[in-house]
Amino acid sequence: MVFSISWASTSSIGQRGRMARTWERSKLSIWVWCLLCGSCVGKFVVEKFSLKVAAPESLKGDYEGSIGNFGVPQYGGSMRGTVVYSKDNRDACKSFEGFNASFKSAPRELPTILLADRGECYFTMKAWNAQNGGAAAILVADDKREKELITMDTPGGDHNGSDYLQNITIPAALIKESLGDEIKKALSDGKMVTISLDWSEALPHPDERVEYEFWTNSNDECGPKCDTQIEFVKNFKGAAQILERKGYAQFTPHYITWLCPEQFLSSEQCESQCINNGRYCAPDPEQDFGKGYDGRAVVLQNLRQICFFKVANESSKPWLWWDFVSDFAIRCPMKEEKFTKECAEKVIQSLGVDLEKINQCIGDPDADVDNLVLMAEQDAQVGAGSRGDVSILPTLIINNRQYRGKLDRGAVLKAVCAGFQETTEPAICLSSDIETNECLENNGGCWQDEVANITACRDTFRGRVCECPLVQGVKFVGDGYTHCEASGALRCEINNGGCWNQTRGGRTYSACADDSSTGCKCPPGFTGDGVNSCEDVDECKEKKVCQCPDCKCKNTWGGFECTCSGGLLYMQEPDTCISTHSVTKSNFGGFFWIVIFGLAAAGVGVYVVYKYRIRSYMDSEIRSIMAQYMPLDGHVEVPSHGSHANI
Repeated sequence: MVFSISWASTSSIGQRGRMARTWERSKLSIWVWCLLCGSCVGKFVVEKFSLKVAAPESLKGDYEGSIGNFGVPQYGGSMRGTVVYSKDNRDACKSFEGFNASFKSAPRELPTILLADRGECYFTMKAWNAQNGGAAAILVADDKREKELITMDTPGGDHNGSDYLQNITIPAALIKESLGDEIKKALSDGKMVTISLDWSEALPHPDERVEYEFWTNSNDECGPKCDTQIEFVKNFKGAAQILERKGYAQFTPHYITWLCPEQFLSSEQCESQCINNGRYCAPDPEQDFGKGYDGRAVVLQNLRQICFFKVANESSKPWLWWDFVSDFAIRCPMKEEKFTKECAEKVIQSLGVDLEKINQCIGDPDADVDNLVLMAEQDAQVGAGSRGDVSILPTLIINNRQYRGKLDRGAVLKAVCAGFQETTEPAICLSSDIETNECLENNGGCWQDEVANITACRDTFRGRVCECPLVQGVKFVGDGYTHCEASGALRCEINNGGCWNQTRGGRTYSACADDSSTGCKCPPGFTGDGVNSCEDVDECKEKKVCQCPDCKCKNTWGGFECTCSGGLLYMQEPDTCISTHSVTKSNFGGFFWIVIFGLAAAGVGVYVVYKYRIRSYMDSEIRSIMAQYMPLDGHVEVPSHGSHANI
């Protein structure tokens, strides 16, 4: 459920007596009646920006426009462009493709700003059609002669076309009807209207530190707005933690609660939606008291998240709130019926925050007393100074000014950076390259195997994520928070696949098998879960082995031994005992033939060697004798110097 609120009271609730509390309760009861009936108007501040008309001369001057609660306002910057108005699609409720209209500016031309009439369709649809038509921004002219502008908001959770909302990236603003009429008249007279949209002073930027708040809700069953909140927390936490760790920003989360009117305290609605005797309530998530979770569960989780922040802040680690909220949304969703205290406490313990202190902060939700933490939250809901009441969920407040625009990491980071004094912006505001080091502390609350030095924690520019890793070609599978298990053919190569293994007496047994993609199974001879333990099975007690009459069984670690009485020899395959004499005779026969074949082989070998050596020796002698009587190849005949016979 998405709900909007307006507070009828602006007085402080702190340090009040019993009478003051009664008066505040009375006023809060009036507010609840206003919420139900829609007949009251609270102190809601419309966030505005400057609009300056440069041409024509008749319109030149400064005006103001209200910033839409969608799109991407250019906080800290400005835009100059020319205005166009489509007479064929005045309210921009239809796609401009059907009118062959394109507002995309040519190179070196000023951007095009579309002017559209209010009415007939959602503000967001007008902006979406303008963006698809090529416009750089959209101005919606009011159709009522109101004294003050309103804030253009997104549709409720029942809007069927809400999937396009997060894709709107152009700025959107509402202008007064009178200004819209004058612009349309100038355009119809053939004059070019040039305006400048300036957001440079839309947010205060007094010093080198930005203070900002995020008003949210732990309920995750309120449609697109809940989905948007959860995605924003996941995506923005990396930037938020960098800003806070380095002292650039001070962040505070807040949660909205309402008070049950005193006359309805005993009703089923108040009992199921409130704690502390109706003092702090939240709407039923499904708007059905007969199913799912109730508002009381939402209030308690809101309180737990506030207390988590307070305890983490006392430990000088306030940025852990972003991890807790994003992890809780992943691990404990309502759809899976895990939106419980037990699930939340597991997340808290994984992040290393003192659970006992958090429970002390929560207190007794059934006691008929004020909860100081939630009292302070109700105080903060009431606007102070120029900020105004918090009336839309979710709401960001930056330097005590409500942010308007798309709840998106890039858009919000741009707005936060606009809150720094000029030239003092941190590097994160000048570069999109963001890297965190959350895994270095407490492993980011993710799963890890300290023995194998494997972790599911991975730092990204969006903050750390708990994701089972890929190590040496082995993929680990699991939720990344409490469990990761090796899978695939090579899984036993890394930490034995996370399975049990043990060595005793020179023998090693393992519960990991390469022929299985996942899981651990104790090997034959053992029983257990295969992960933490495998116990030896006493096969002798089960009497499945050594069943022959003369057999005796002895259990061993991982197996068994069978022996026979009376000098008999045990044969495992037929599970029987046989005489040793037959075995000896059989063995002797085998040994005899082995010796015979061995001697024969040796004789053949000696003969071959002998024959080869004799032949080599004879060849050498014959060549020596013949060399004395006739020249051989390679020899030169030498003449004799002795006496010669005369012929």
